Amino acid sequence: WRIMATIRYTGEYCGVMKCVQSTNEHRQKAAEALSHTEGQLGPHRTGRMKNKEKRMHYVIRRAPGPLGEPTAEWDPRLWAEAEVAEITNYPWEDSGHHPLVRVRVIYDDYFIGVRFQVEDKYVFSQCQNFGDSVCRDSCVEFFFSPDSDPEQDAYFNIEVNCGGAALMCSCPSSADKAAGANPVRDPADETFFRFAHSLPKTVQPEITEPTTWTLEYHVEWSLFEKYVAGVTPTRGTQWRGNFFKCGHDMSHPHWGSWALVETPVPNFHTPAFFRPLTFA
Repeated sequence: WRIMATIRYTGEYCGVMKCVQSTNEHRQKAAEALSHTEGQLGPHRTGRMKNKEKRMHYVIRRAPGPLGEPTAEWDPRLWAEAEVAEITNYPWEDSGHHPLVRVRVIYDDYFIGVRFQVEDKYVFSQCQNFGDSVCRDSCVEFFFSPDSDPEQDAYFNIEVNCGGAALMCSCPSSADKAAGANPVRDPADETFFRFAHSLPKTVQPEITEPTTWTLEYHVEWSLFEKYVAGVTPTRGTQWRGNFFKCGHDMSHPHWGSWALVETPVPNFHTPAFFRPLTFA
């Protein structure tokens, strides 16, 4: 993580700071480190890992009843049948702190529900307002493109810290971005969210003991319809997406994902690495 400490932030993209290394030498070192890791694993194991990534597929099951209000407590009536996605990929040089994160997603006619359980340490949060740069805190994120076609790569990103402060953007496709389009962020979107979290709104000073925390939020389908007409899914609809864990400005910075992101430096805004999400 000492290498990552040399990173300077050169601008904010939809609340997530883009990390760019300060010299070409550092950039080369990061690429060499990734190459060296693959060499240690050996070509056959590396190939198996990449094939596994290509096969990754998450099924979003319909809730057995109305989602209602979220709760930080485990509700087996709603969540027992939900598939579990684990955030275990931490490919970038960092502090060595790699929390295990379990993610569950379900839906009903009115909401999509997302639940994170994080086995953590070095937990911190100071952002309190919708739209703050929550990725600087102990943060979990859900990025998704409401289209099965990789060429149609416009996407949403939802980022929430352990205290329930959130940021959401509607991000343009690669083609629209090249034409000058920018992400759209609206403070009024907060009204479409419902949050529950096991930790206080702010966590200061940083917790340095092993801590398991949970976060659950429900989002109205009408929020996404505001940006993309007809986006509300039905059984069989396929999206593409990824889940993330990060903490930029903590004593032990880290960046992890469910589906592997193969970039030299941390970058979650990479729909090319999204994997299928199918509504059942």
